[in-house]
Amino acid sequence: MSNQNGTQAVDRAARLLAEVVHSADPMTFTGLSATTGLAKSTTSRLLLALERNGLVRRDDHGRFLPGEMFVSFAWRGGAQAGLVAVAQPFLERLGKATGETINLGVSSNGMVEQIAQVDSTYLIGGTNWVGMSVPLHCSALGKVLLAYGAAQLPTQSPDKPDKLDRRTDKTITTEAALRADLAGVRARGYAVIDEELEPGLVAVAAPIYGYDGNVVAALSVSAPANRMTRDGLAATAGQCAEEAAGLSAVLGYRQRTARQNRKAG
Repeated sequence: MSNQNGTQAVDRAARLLAEVVHSADPMTFTGLSATTGLAKSTTSRLLLALERNGLVRRDDHGRFLPGEMFVSFAWRGGAQAGLVAVAQPFLERLGKATGETINLGVSSNGMVEQIAQVDSTYLIGGTNWVGMSVPLHCSALGKVLLAYGAAQLPTQSPDKPDKLDRRTDKTITTEAALRADLAGVRARGYAVIDEELEPGLVAVAAPIYGYDGNVVAALSVSAPANRMTRDGLAATAGQCAEEAAGLSAVLGYRQRTARQNRKAG
């Protein structure tokens, strides 16, 4: 009798899991109970078990999505198609905590491509950067990607082999100075730009690791210099690093030693 009951529970849990995995949108608790025909008490008990084991997870609205185990498996092959959807709750949480513009960026053709954004809550905030590409050496996202080997600087012109494009008076324009700055990124665990991309723009960014321990993207917070002051910058960077670490865990990354994490770019 116990084997029969155990098999029945597995079958019911599998039905719930299949509904969550095959749904194009996050599923509500009520919707899952109605679709599967299971009692709400049974649905609740089984969903809790599935959640404990990383097979389902909840978004900020309490709706159910495929869990960390599915995301980790998908990312073993380096797939990036679902990165924005997986990252969105982390971007939104960081946006609520800081009130500033949040961006997710990846390396693309020697530049940083920003693939997702949460807008600032302030009237004076950041530009909509989604779909835009910016130089690696003068953006916080780019410095992270360079520091952890997820991107490489494009080939410099033959007549100025050691000169990087100057965007402002504060832009780092030599590779030697940039290498020193990137060493600081690895030591701190986050990157900083102080009006290096645009006058008045300050930003911090932290690395996002994939399943294999390689950095696959970066998460940033940007704000006008009069709001992101030196006094508050370290705290904001800590919040950014915390959300980036949470997203890395969902992608299947497991913490390694500091020496392994700080590999040279």
